[in-house]
Amino acid sequence: MTHKIFNINKAFILYKAFYIGLLCIITGCDPDEAQTVTNFNTLTLSEEFDGTALNTSLWSFDIGDGSAQGIPGWGNNEQQYYTDRPENVTVEDGVLKISARLETFEGSSYTSGRILTRGGFQQKFGRFEARIKLPWGQGIWPAFWMLGDDNNGLEIWPNIGEIDIMEYRGQEPTITHGSVHGPGYSGGNSITKQYELMNDRFDTDFHVFGVEWGPDYINYYVDDVLYNQITPDDLEEEGINRANWVFNDREFFILLNVAVGGSFVGNADPNIPYPQTMEVDYVRVYAAD
Repeated sequence: MTHKIFNINKAFILYKAFYIGLLCIITGCDPDEAQTVTNFNTLTLSEEFDGTALNTSLWSFDIGDGSAQGIPGWGNNEQQYYTDRPENVTVEDGVLKISARLETFEGSSYTSGRILTRGGFQQKFGRFEARIKLPWGQGIWPAFWMLGDDNNGLEIWPNIGEIDIMEYRGQEPTITHGSVHGPGYSGGNSITKQYELMNDRFDTDFHVFGVEWGPDYINYYVDDVLYNQITPDDLEEEGINRANWVFNDREFFILLNVAVGGSFVGNADPNIPYPQTMEVDYVRVYAAD
């Protein structure tokens, strides 16, 4: 598969600014809200998945059902066992494929894959984006997200911060969610907003999911359409101290996974077709000039 890497030029910055202004008109935001735009033009990561195997110098695997990490069900009542098998994670035809399967494995009824760039690539601030085609079905929970560096295990979630660029319920194939988690606003109390795709579905074609993250703001995009900006003001609106904004002081790494079942999506339906596969065309990251 051939990919074209492009720089965000002046026209694109104006294009983003137009959507920021449109967001303000639609949502009635204050003049100072949803205005932050940074020129993230310098490409720092271009993972195009053009080989025949996962680049293990960049990506590593999470393995198991979370029990070994002290969080059975990965802290979310998930039903899958993550593996590093090619049945669950493979690269072919220029695409990363993460597949959830209905099968008995190590005491679980499903298997899937979860990969991360911890130790391979981490960055503070920038534009993080991926072009993804999503699976579907009750209880299928794919995600493209980031976690803060935990200082060699000395700090724990949610104090390290979590940025969910894309979370999706397989039973709602037109809706995606963007969220942040931190101290006092984690799990079911995250700060979040959904985006609904009109006249299309996320499981029938590829779409670009991204954030632009800078000091005191995170902008959320689908196909370069800005649909939300989260700032410390949002914490205050929820009665949370602005000091609990944990997104200015550390690098974050990237995760891609397909969970099966869990508190966000409910139990999986064993009667839908399996495997259910998330296809990732590319992951790209940019930094400021």
